[in-house]
Amino acid sequence: MAPQPSRAAIIGIAGPTLAPAEAALLRAHPPAGVILFRRNIDTPAQLRLLVAALRATLPPTAVLMLDQEGGRVARLRPPHWSAHPPCAAIGALPPPRALRAAWLQGALIGAQCAEAGFDTVCAPVLDRRLPGASDVIGDRAFAEDPAVVAHLARAMAAGLLAAGIQPIGKHAPGHGRANLDSHLALPIVAANDMHADLLPFAANADLPWLMTAHIVYPLWDAQNPATLSAAVIADIIRDHCGFRGVLVSDDLAMHALQGAPESRATAALSAGCDLALYCSGDAAGTEAVLRATPPLTPAAAARLAAARATAASRAIPLDIPALAAERADLLATPLRAT
Repeated sequence: MAPQPSRAAIIGIAGPTLAPAEAALLRAHPPAGVILFRRNIDTPAQLRLLVAALRATLPPTAVLMLDQEGGRVARLRPPHWSAHPPCAAIGALPPPRALRAAWLQGALIGAQCAEAGFDTVCAPVLDRRLPGASDVIGDRAFAEDPAVVAHLARAMAAGLLAAGIQPIGKHAPGHGRANLDSHLALPIVAANDMHADLLPFAANADLPWLMTAHIVYPLWDAQNPATLSAAVIADIIRDHCGFRGVLVSDDLAMHALQGAPESRATAALSAGCDLALYCSGDAAGTEAVLRATPPLTPAAAARLAAARATAASRAIPLDIPALAAERADLLATPLRAT
């Protein structure tokens, strides 16, 4: 029997092992990738077994994805894995030091994730850190100044690529102004001028991946959040920002969205996302999403192949202890003259 084509979805699994029913579902309706969370990760030995099981079950081109930004968004944590600072701590450094520290942040996180078996990381954050907004972004962002965000996020992405990891910039077209946490509710950003928010995304339009935001921007679409908005995706993310890489939705299980999981997934794909991301790991929702999502379009498959090729071509040997010591020195003496 011919292998099933990969579906235009990335899904989560329930626990620290791949259950037989999950493996059967992934073989019958193979996703384009799997994302892991803290519920899936215990020890390095356990994670190696889980990654091996997933690799044995998924198509060879499937991605293994992880959120690992540094700070509070980290799935690989002490005592088994090294901690990384929040990106705001890097953004607070003097500019030349910040740029180097951002590259080191990406390289160290990337090497950590690659050693654990992942090939794609949901970072860097391209959102601005804005006073008065929800702290769902907060210190995950490098800074408020869009030019600083653009430069430091680009450096972090370059570090991830140096480790052979595909970086995912987020959350297009900008989550920094939101006054609600989109994990919990649907934010509406009513600004009439989003130029500053778009700048980091436009400046990083050549990244291999971007992730959408579950936010309504009435300036462009008064009805639909960006993830489900053909206007925002085509006119703003693709045309205005110039992004040509893989566009993945934010987690479709988040409470910003309504409707059945499969309806959310097909709506995101119809709006122009290449991939629907459904992270919860619940059996019924995951099966519904995988059954409902179509195979990857030729364009999406080509973008995924280009992202893999970019990461492979940019990977270099890394001296991890030396790089970690250099980052620690940069962060320990932020006011020292450069």
